[in-house]
Amino acid sequence: MGVDITAVIVDWTELENIPVLERECALIEAAEPDDYDGSLDEGWAWLPPAPEPFPAWCARYEFARTLGSFKPHFWAGERWEAVREHVPADLRTALDTFLAGLTWVLPGTESDPQDEDDAAFWYDAMWAYCPPPGVPALAQAWTTAGPRLPTLREPFDTRAAAPGEWVGTFEEFTTLLHGWAEVVAEAHHRGWGIIGLPI
Repeated sequence: MGVDITAVIVDWTELENIPVLERECALIEAAEPDDYDGSLDEGWAWLPPAPEPFPAWCARYEFARTLGSFKPHFWAGERWEAVREHVPADLRTALDTFLAGLTWVLPGTESDPQDEDDAAFWYDAMWAYCPPPGVPALAQAWTTAGPRLPTLREPFDTRAAAPGEWVGTFEEFTTLLHGWAEVVAEAHHRGWGIIGLPI
């Protein structure tokens, strides 16, 4: 049994109207309505305005070939760890910023949010947590890094490739990054935040 992640973008105004300890349950219900059959393999399951049963304040993204598992996201971080010291500093900084804003922990930093009381309990349950004010920095980091991803092929193939394993090829690595870029772009466009639910 593995750990799952469901990426959603969220209208933060609506989210903040929900009591803190009820937010995870509300998000899970929004991300997995009873009538959702989970048939989409990749892309947006819906975008507001959404037909019933989907809410208008939350949209779900399905990553290609991950089956909803957190493992590809974890292994993408591991592949990046193996590569990052072998790429130009500006590209490294941009991808560090992008990935650390999502599911990867920047080396030498704490992984736990620095919030208190009930809020800390709730935030700790999330795989990714980026309120709207943090999204523009992720979008800017991707603007810098995205066009230069092809330059990572040689260091990736040399130092990180593991064909047959999770995110073991350069194509799998960049596909996952492009998925997160789509999530960030849509959240940025709407002024929403990003959450990675543990489902």
